[in-house]
Amino acid sequence: MKDIILEKFNEALEQTDVDQRFEDINDDQVLLESGLDSLGFAILVALLEEELDLDPFQQMKDAVYPTTFGEFVAIYEKYSL
Repeated sequence: MKDIILEKFNEALEQTDVDQRFEDINDDQVLLESGLDSLGFAILVALLEEELDLDPFQQMKDAVYPTTFGEFVAIYEKYSL
């Protein structure tokens, strides 16, 4: 799951014209410091929904806003079961 998310993360960075890319990313990477803005995250979630047929944020009863890459991945892992 982490590899797919990282691939789509880099694709979202590219689509939003951010020069930064991650070959590997630390789970503690703060999302707000990753180069993606709110539009970038919307693109990322859309890319992941297309790839995984899953949008965990629509399935949540209470809104959760992950602050790190690890938290973001954990949400996808939890809802992919």
